Amino acid sequence: MAGKYFGIAKAIPIVLMLQFGLSACNGDRNIGTVDMAAEPDVSPASTSAERNPQEQEVTLSFYFGGDKKSATDEVWSNVSEYVKSRGLNVNFAIHYIPWPDYSGKLLAMAASGDNWDLNFDSDNSFQQMAARGSYLALNDLLPKYAPHLYAMYRDKNTLASATVDGAIVGMPWNVKMNQRVYAGWREDLADEAGIVRAPGSVRTIGDVDALLHDLKKAYPNAKLSRTSALPLYVVRDEWVDLGFHGLGFYMNDPNLTVRAIEQQPFYEEAAVMSKRWYDDQILNRDVLLDTESAADQWRNGKMLFTITSHEWAYAADPGFVDASYKQQMSLIYPDKKFVNRSSIANVLAINRNSDHADRVLRFLDMLETDRRLYDLVIYGIEGKTYVLNGNTALYPGDMRFSTSNYMDWGGQWAFWNLAYMRPTETYPAGFWAEESNFAELPTNVPSPVDGIFLSDSAIVDDLAKRDQIYEDVGKPIEYGTVPDIDPSIAAYIQKQKAGGLDSIIANVQKQVDQYIAARIRE
Repeated sequence: MAGKYFGIAKAIPIVLMLQFGLSACNGDRNIGTVDMAAEPDVSPASTSAERNPQEQEVTLSFYFGGDKKSATDEVWSNVSEYVKSRGLNVNFAIHYIPWPDYSGKLLAMAASGDNWDLNFDSDNSFQQMAARGSYLALNDLLPKYAPHLYAMYRDKNTLASATVDGAIVGMPWNVKMNQRVYAGWREDLADEAGIVRAPGSVRTIGDVDALLHDLKKAYPNAKLSRTSALPLYVVRDEWVDLGFHGLGFYMNDPNLTVRAIEQQPFYEEAAVMSKRWYDDQILNRDVLLDTESAADQWRNGKMLFTITSHEWAYAADPGFVDASYKQQMSLIYPDKKFVNRSSIANVLAINRNSDHADRVLRFLDMLETDRRLYDLVIYGIEGKTYVLNGNTALYPGDMRFSTSNYMDWGGQWAFWNLAYMRPTETYPAGFWAEESNFAELPTNVPSPVDGIFLSDSAIVDDLAKRDQIYEDVGKPIEYGTVPDIDPSIAAYIQKQKAGGLDSIIANVQKQVDQYIAARIRE
């Protein structure tokens, strides 16, 4: 997700935490094709604002992640009044679920048949929700009720990544980014302790290890980090995560051979380093129990070290609660290749039980074409939640990122429209052009399976066992809490094999091969 995550579970999309439960769904679901040839009607008469001026008022229920900002309901009341003036007779009920619970809560809500209208989703969670049939097919509805939005997707050709068996079940974002690993630390505290690192000099696992031990020596009682060593080794060895239960392949493997991460040599190396950090109290002792947002801990000064991405290494305002906090960032293994983010890194989806999908899409179409509405949804009420300085949206008064009453709200990222986005104190003018430029560096490359939709329907029971074995056995290994690494990994590998790993890999390999073959035929 753009924005608000630090630490391996959220900052970069590699499956180190097999965190989602599975439930069975009927039928095989694989990446489909979308007919983008049809020209939607985008004439003024077809716009949502001019339809059904006497329609009955309804309330649209939206779900996002994070904490609800204090002015949220007031802002969305204004959104309601504005879209009503444009002919869309809706109110909004805006709900938030804390990030650590977000994906699991969505899965549980869908399983129980809850009725809501629109939600934010991302990557692995979206694939699981879509695979179990939790999202509404939009093939007919999207061009009919959101013709401008559909035309944008047609031009950018991004809907395939949100398509299952030919059914469009999500609306991806359209921002180009790469989230390769940056190591970050509190530069102000390091300077006080005489710990100096030249810009860009922390590049390897050894460099990170030395820095962490220096910080621990200087601040023995501080909570230093809650990030395992594994993401560093993943970058070093150019491992490509499939976003699917700890499976991936190596960048330099022309056959894209699907493998389990726990069987790779770097997994043992990472486990040894994590144990060293845990034993030396560099990794927080409560690392396996702590569910507080890692981003919040970093911004609140509760951690001295983090792993993050180019976005937050170069954000003008990293969101610290105290303006005296300073960060230093360094790109890890800058010469190694790393895949760019997928188009479903941030995605909007309509619940299959929604009674008002047409109005949701009309709202989204207005958002695609109306700058005033975009400002209202993204930035809020001018003078109350933001102020303008030229074209730049600033926090009003003494507000900052951490105290904002609306701006930078969680889950907005799939709404982003680069044509309308204003510079902010976090993302100044030119920021997103630089993000795009960074993603286009020779070492930042498209995934060879970008857009693949991996089905779990034929292996759902095996995946459930794999997830549970990971929670029970794998996670303690990755965070260095086991007493002896080698026998623990050997036992873990055997448990995964006994739990059906070979069937999982064979199934996923077949899907990868079919996807590559289909792309070659295109």
